[in-house]
Amino acid sequence: MSSEEGRRVRKVQQSREAMARAAADLALTGGLDRVTVEAISDRVDVSRRTFSRYFSGKEDAVVDSLRADYARINAALAARPADEEPLTAYYRALRGWLGDEPTAWHQQPRSADLLRLLHQEPALLPAYLRVQDEAQGESVAIVARRLGLDAEHDLRPALAVSLAVGAFGTAVRFWIAPGAATASLPRLIDAAFTAVAAEPTAGLTRSATAPTSTSPTSK
Repeated sequence: MSSEEGRRVRKVQQSREAMARAAADLALTGGLDRVTVEAISDRVDVSRRTFSRYFSGKEDAVVDSLRADYARINAALAARPADEEPLTAYYRALRGWLGDEPTAWHQQPRSADLLRLLHQEPALLPAYLRVQDEAQGESVAIVARRLGLDAEHDLRPALAVSLAVGAFGTAVRFWIAPGAATASLPRLIDAAFTAVAAEPTAGLTRSATAPTSTSPTSK
């Protein structure tokens, strides 16, 4: 890629991120019903036509910042050592993102507010599920490449990712639950992956504890 092409790609990405931030800010401030494409466009000084090149509607724009977060997680997953088991690799990719990335959800109060909004505004759910499905599909492709398997004909990559995404999603739901303001997202993720790694009956009967040395959470 030439330097000119690189600048063009960065400009496109910056424009998209600016519109996504504006959409999320407007939704969190006044609720989704008060968000319009015109308001988003005016906030970042672009035309409605420019907005439509990136998003099919305001709902897509509101949830788009989460797309970038999932992309960071997948990039971290792809960079994990090849000899790690898929569940361990996904967990450590998550923990690396949580520890090193300033945009990680527990570092940004607005992220928790946005995730709560997804559960309060049914109109946002389809847009969020599209983002989530796209990210999960990429995770499956990454795991399949790591294992040397065909994701179209072998269920193991999809199963491994489903377990990992389920643990991640469960931790997030507990993190954003009412009255959970002091809950630590990293610790909840530790506990969720420890339970998934345990024998099924042990995982269901054991009280929530810190990760053990034999779980995927140990390095």
